[in-house]
Amino acid sequence: MTIAPPSPTGRLVDQFQYGLDAPICLTWELTYACNLACVHCLSSSGRRDPRELTTAECKSVIDELERMQVFYVNIGGGEPTVRPDFWELVDYATAHRVGVKFSTNGIKITPEVARRLAASDYVDVQISLDGATAEVNDAVRGAGSYETALLAMERLAEAGFRGFKISVVMTRHNVAQLDEFKALADRYGAQLRLTRLRPSGRGADVWHELHPTDEQQRELYHWLVAHGEGVLTGDSFFHLSAYGEALPGLNLCGAGRVVCLIDPVGDVYACPFAIHDSFLAGNVRDTGGFSHVWRESPLFLDLRSPQTGGACTSCSAYDACRGGCMAAKFFTGLPLDGPDPECVKGHGATALASIDRAGAPRPTGDHSRKGPVRLGMPAIRRPVPMCDESPLAGGDAKEVSHG
Repeated sequence: MTIAPPSPTGRLVDQFQYGLDAPICLTWELTYACNLACVHCLSSSGRRDPRELTTAECKSVIDELERMQVFYVNIGGGEPTVRPDFWELVDYATAHRVGVKFSTNGIKITPEVARRLAASDYVDVQISLDGATAEVNDAVRGAGSYETALLAMERLAEAGFRGFKISVVMTRHNVAQLDEFKALADRYGAQLRLTRLRPSGRGADVWHELHPTDEQQRELYHWLVAHGEGVLTGDSFFHLSAYGEALPGLNLCGAGRVVCLIDPVGDVYACPFAIHDSFLAGNVRDTGGFSHVWRESPLFLDLRSPQTGGACTSCSAYDACRGGCMAAKFFTGLPLDGPDPECVKGHGATALASIDRAGAPRPTGDHSRKGPVRLGMPAIRRPVPMCDESPLAGGDAKEVSHG
């Protein structure tokens, strides 16, 4: 189902770079409401946007995804389970042959919910955890979040849910805990999923403090090589392939080619980590809906055209890393045809040293319930009040803005 003719090499990565008729992985943030205030939140979540898609509009999007033969959606937020219609939408999606994988901090995983999830063949769940100990996790995600996540895991395991995911964003404070994360996953019959910290959302304010050091990047690479297919990474760490052996996964920036994001108000962005007007392709409420945006957006068509690679093409590692992550470059102020800020050859660090970081673009929209969250490692911040069933909890709708 490629838009462009198949690559003569036959490699999937060469075909995917020209885009597909439908995304392989569609990330859909249902709400910005959240009971936590994680310092690296890619969507700066906290308060609900009163303009978010209604239940009926969400169902219309699901109908469209079914017609496009999208196999599954990766639902996030915010904390998606605080939407009162969350389970209604999950049931509607699975009834229409659209599988669901949702990310949660675990706050709504009751024993009953765990049993319901365990009984479904079309719903997967990812529990977010950013430290193998409470000290490391709660400094990033908030006091009590470690216990909440572990309780959710225990309930899923007790319900017989095998293979749910433990989703970890790698930081310089948890790279040393890789073996402990794997042990946790094994303990609960789960699968470990590691993702890269990007300077997106609130993460833009803490990326320079939190992203792994050069030495830790190499440590992470060798750990991933050793654990092979047993750990999921998606396309998070393809920039590390420049060390030598390619890592499992797509090893390609799939933005606008095989992945994209629908946000709570229906805006479609090229990448979940690139929430900025520069990467806004359209809105599902526009004429033609999501399929028109995916197939006809000038932004997406441009991303699917052959890319020059800029100065990176002269590097011996270009075929391995392909210039790195678009969002990471953009939000650190580097040119899109320049090196990744975490380039393993050091070109990114050199480029960062020569620019004014204050001039880097800012992510679009801040839905935080309070001002900027200060990073305190290993200190623990005071807990944020939990949302109740209403996604309006914790914020005055008059104060909410997006854009």
